[in-house]
Amino acid sequence: MSINTTDVLVIGSGFGGAIPAYHLAAGGARVTVLERGPRLAAADFAHSMQLGTYNRIVDVIRGDGIAVVAGNCVGGGSVVYFAASLRAPSFVFERRGSLGRRIWPASLTRAALDPWYDRVEEALPVTRTGWQDVSYAGGVLAAACRRAGHSCNPVPVAVDTARCTNCNWMLSGCRFDAKRSMLLNYLPAAEAHGATVLPLHEVQTVAPSPVPGHRYAVSYTVLDPDDYSCTLETGTIHAKVVVVAAGAVGTPVVLQRSAVLLGGVPGAVGRYFSGNGDRVSVADVDENKVRTLLGLSRPDGVAYEGLPIGRPITAATFDHLDAKAPEYSRFMLQQIYFPTLTNVLAQAADPPHWFGIPGRDLRARWKSWLTLLAMTEDDNEGIFGAVPLTGSFTRLAPGLGLGTMTYRPNTRTRGGWQKAETALRGILEKDGLARVRPWSEDVAGSVTAHPISSVRMGDSPDISALTDTNELRGHPGLFVTDGSAVPTSLTVNPSLTIAALAERATPTIVERAVQAGVQVRYGAPLPVP
Repeated sequence: MSINTTDVLVIGSGFGGAIPAYHLAAGGARVTVLERGPRLAAADFAHSMQLGTYNRIVDVIRGDGIAVVAGNCVGGGSVVYFAASLRAPSFVFERRGSLGRRIWPASLTRAALDPWYDRVEEALPVTRTGWQDVSYAGGVLAAACRRAGHSCNPVPVAVDTARCTNCNWMLSGCRFDAKRSMLLNYLPAAEAHGATVLPLHEVQTVAPSPVPGHRYAVSYTVLDPDDYSCTLETGTIHAKVVVVAAGAVGTPVVLQRSAVLLGGVPGAVGRYFSGNGDRVSVADVDENKVRTLLGLSRPDGVAYEGLPIGRPITAATFDHLDAKAPEYSRFMLQQIYFPTLTNVLAQAADPPHWFGIPGRDLRARWKSWLTLLAMTEDDNEGIFGAVPLTGSFTRLAPGLGLGTMTYRPNTRTRGGWQKAETALRGILEKDGLARVRPWSEDVAGSVTAHPISSVRMGDSPDISALTDTNELRGHPGLFVTDGSAVPTSLTVNPSLTIAALAERATPTIVERAVQAGVQVRYGAPLPVP
């Protein structure tokens, strides 16, 4: 019987997995990447909300009090994200939260992370957009902000704006290879250096390896491409170093399931989960007042009806990111777009609700909506419970799962949400321009596409699972480099920070690989397109 071995095993292929996979492979290590989702290319991405299209690569995972939207494909969240690429403000790294002491490692400041941000922005690369790149919806937000005495700016994005067709289907992957996902840089570069990427391989456990010279044995199941709830085969790969990047919902479950096998994992695994303080609101815009108050109209004479036009994220106001303000009062307000499926899945907190005749009338006006995302400072209240038998959640249907996380936002978190909503109303409800309706928690709890912090890094073992270089405490050569490592909510979209932290962790991963006898070195050039 042959034994399957590799030097470095990477679990997950999004930002957190693809980046170390590239550097280790380019440095000479044998690298294997296991991804639970399928592999799709640009031609495979469908501009459709039909079952069997978007839900092949996107999962909605509902917990108790929170629902998470996550990528499920080679490239992970980078394939389905909206590409807003922002650096976290300096004050984020100094956050103390309800603990009353610094949460982030002392070695991690904005200045310390800036060189790693630089590297990621070069590799993707990130585009500094101008007003010509802002969607009409973003322009309406900007005009409303100006009228209310606030600034608004274009959002930098990891998008080739020359290739982008403004189709607004970014959640379904980019058919035009304009969005700079891991499919266009780190992953193909890793494969060019010999890395093996195995789709539909779902990791179940990490355990000590009995194979001489190898530290960990990673067990997996191979999923049926037509039914992810079915297993075709099982297997184990033995590795000298393991990098876990299965996402903030997947990583803690894999480690919790592995706890007995590993002789225990830190108590912070599966705790301090955050939705990045995400809070979504819909502004029902008065078309006539867009014309009379803002002086705007499209060339065809329509005042607005611009929600579905352009890219999902193009403009934001940063006015409330004040380092001198107290915690839980700082946030960013960002124009965003969700596919029309959410018109019926989401319920407004204020009447009229989405259901009945008032709901029908409201949905009929969906083109006149302006959807806003507030990213606030939450208090890391989420906890993961008992692990499912397999996988990171119980799959109920294609694209739909039941997770083990519980989220009970406290008064501090809710106070931050309320401040963001008050600011939104001040901008958009001025003189009746729009009516702001926050999404209700009645249907799915708090909704986030930015899950983080479930296996977070820090200096104190009592409140963190990872060292300041992303290594799992007590388990040399076992690293976590995805969003679960981010200690707190960021008040901005987290993708660039996740990627920068993965870049920063890579030299230490290489060092551990060398100590394990791997012939590898750090210093390969970035996979610049």
